Formats: sequence, structure tokens, C-alpha cells
Amino acid sequence: MCVDQEGRLLLARASSSLTIQGTWFLPGGGLHHGESPSVALRREIAEEAGLTVVLGPLLTVLSDVRDLPDGTSLHTLRVIYRVASWTGTLRAEQNGTTDAVRWLSREETKPLRLALYVEKVIDEFL
Repeated sequence: MCVDQEGRLLLARASSSLTIQGTWFLPGGGLHHGESPSVALRREIAEEAGLTVVLGPLLTVLSDVRDLPDGTSLHTLRVIYRVASWTGTLRAEQNGTTDAVRWLSREETKPLRLALYVEKVIDEFL
């Protein structure tokens, strides 16, 4: 998770290409075959937010199960790292799975539709 000097969290919003359109989540995503979680996270943050990151410590691993609209049960593992530092200019992904990316305070996240794991991360680490 990326937290800036003011304690704001970096979140991305799901685009219309996803069944969870409009839901805010931590930048990240699936692993490519043979890819490590840390490499995948750096790649995904670059794709979704335009930032190059240096990872800090592993904070936790979360597991959740949800049903997709087609009835498929999806089990995900969320590997949550703190991001130690970053460079680059924040920008939204072009024609991808996200359509917005923002630094948000804990208060600013309250009216948003957040992925359930994001709520857990905010409660525990922000």
C-alpha cells in the first residue's frame, strides 16, 4: 500500500471493463506465470498509477472469497506491502482495468465503495 507524507492512501477505481466497476481498491493485480508478488506489485502500480515504487515490508496476506456475476466463486490472496518510496507522476491507467487513481485520506474514503479487503487494510494499517 502506498501512503504519502500526509497519511493519504493511494487507491484506484475499477473501470467499466470490470464487474466491480466504481469500486476503489489498492493498486495491484494478478501475477503473470512465474512472477513474484513483489515484481507484480511494482509492475501493476506502474501500469495503474504511473509510479515507480520501492517496496517496504510485507504487512499481511489477506484471503477472501466472492461470487462473480456468472456464479463463479473467486478465491483471492491479497499480499499487502508497505511502499517505502516512489517516483513519477500520478496518472490514471489508459484503457485498462482502472479509470481513476487518487491519494485519499481516511476521511475521504468513507463515502466511497471500497473493496472489502481495503476496508480491512485501512482499519489495521492507516
